[in-house]
Order: sequence, then C-alpha cells, then structure tokens
Amino acid sequence: MTDKDSKPKSASLPTSWLIVLVRYFWTTLWRIMMSKLAPTTETGAYQRPNSQFRQQIKSADNYPYPPVANRYRLYVGLSCPWAHRTLIVRKLKGLEKVIDVCLVIPSPSQGGWIMKEVSENCLTLKQLYRLSKSNYQGRYTVPVLWDTETKTIVNNESAEIIVILNSEFNQFAVNPNLDLNPPQLRSQIEQWNEKIYHNINNGVYRCGFAQNQSAYELACNELFTTLNEIETHLSTNRYLCGEDLTLADVRLFTTLIRFDVVYFSLFKCSIKPIANYVNLSRYLQDIYNLNGIAETCDLKTVKQDYFSNLFPLNPGGIIPL
Repeated sequence: MTDKDSKPKSASLPTSWLIVLVRYFWTTLWRIMMSKLAPTTETGAYQRPNSQFRQQIKSADNYPYPPVANRYRLYVGLSCPWAHRTLIVRKLKGLEKVIDVCLVIPSPSQGGWIMKEVSENCLTLKQLYRLSKSNYQGRYTVPVLWDTETKTIVNNESAEIIVILNSEFNQFAVNPNLDLNPPQLRSQIEQWNEKIYHNINNGVYRCGFAQNQSAYELACNELFTTLNEIETHLSTNRYLCGEDLTLADVRLFTTLIRFDVVYFSLFKCSIKPIANYVNLSRYLQDIYNLNGIAETCDLKTVKQDYFSNLFPLNPGGIIPL
C-alpha cells in the first residue's frame, strides 16, 4: 500500500455546500451586527437616529445654561467628523481657554467610546450619558457639550453646538468679530446645510451602511451628483456662500478631509476621489491652510479608528497603506 493509498478519505462537505453555508451564516451575522451599528429603513437604507439632548446656551434671566467661561466641556473623538466640526469652530473663534476638551477613543471590545483619561469619574462615554440622565436609552455619540456645574449634557447635536460656539461666547473669544453664521447669509447656509447633510455628510454613511444594492446605489448617486454640483459652484466661488467661510463650509470640510482616506474605499464611495476634483481639491486645501485648522486634523487616527473599529465593514481589521 502506498502512502497515497493510506490517506483517509476526506469527510468534509463538498466545497459548494461549504461556501453556501458559510455565506448564509456570515450574511445573517453581518445583518445582525449592522442593525446594531446602523439602523435602517424597511428598504435597507441607513437612517441616522436623532440626537436627544438639544438644550441651548443663552444669556437670559434664569436660563439654566448661561455663557460662562470654563464651565462647559466638549467631549470629542478625533476620528469623528461630527465632533471635528466643534473643534474647528472652537479653534477659529479662539475659545481654547474658554471651553475645555476631553478626548474619547473607540473601543471595539466595549462597542463604544471610552475616556482617554478619567473624566467626571467616568471611564466611558456611556457612563457620562447615564450620569447626565440615568434612564437614557439612546446612542452614546460624540460630540457632547457638557456642563461641569450641573453635571448634565447640554447638547449632543453637532449642528447646534457649532452655532452655540459661534455666537454665545463672544465676550470671552479671541476672535469675537468672526461670524460664521451671519444673518445675511443664513438662508444660503441653511440651503447648503440641508443638501450637504443628506447627500454628503450622512450620504457617505448611507453608502457604507447600506444593506442592499439598491439602497447603496441610490445613496452613491446622490452623493456624487451633489459633489459634482459643488465642484461647478466652486469654479466661481471661493467658499459655498461666496468669499467668506461659513458654518456650511465647516460642515462640508470634515467629510471631505476624510473622503479619500476612508470613505472612498471602506464606504464604497468609489466613483471618484476628491483628489480628482479640481475645485473641491482647491477648496479643501484652502480651508486646511486656514490658521489653526490643520491642528484639528489627525488623518492617521481617522484611518486607524475607521478601519480598526468598524468590524462589519472590515472584518480583518487591515489598515490600507
């Protein structure tokens, strides 16, 4: 009997059966994980939940959150585009000595943000949310605008936090005359905000978190239709609303700066990189070169956090070169 003859017959399933079974179980588990990571509509399209803390800071009698220096703190993750908005406005307004920042980092094992350093006796962002509201049942997201006096979350909606930072702390700001939301441009700003939020800011997530082909294609086509529209608009405008930087530009910038590094590949926003858009590339570089903006951008951390922590999109955890 030869060595070849002595080998036991294979008891494994036929390859085709094995592929079918593995694919079925992996797809089922993937959908379960995605439902926790990214809730969807009945059509499989990603639907971002609304923020639940929506208080304002105002100079009004008996208002619970008045503008006071060194009373409020921002909790941010450097990889998060929504949190990045608040860091940019804080920097542009010159509020670094007025509003403290506490960094959080994503933890795959805990499925959420953890404190880089213990804050308010909390180790995780979840604990901070529960400290503010013990029966809170929503998502534990950044950014968070925190009141150190009442130990409560003032606001966790980035679009509203940047409006607050722009207008409510001018008496303490280094650049009080800088208005990123001027009254005469607010109508234009809001029009851009609405389009950019749905099609670009959230659009890249609608691409990455889509759970079927039709939902993905719809999101991807809307994303690039809007990018093409802005590319044309920027051929005759320095910024979205003309010659002056506004909050609309801040909101767009934090997505664009992550686009080629993360969204193009990981989120399948792969029709065209921003680098191939002449005007969008100029616009992106222009904003990046503004005083202090580069200090708020950490693309190494952005890439690390996205590719390492979004397990359902990148099971191997491989970070591309």
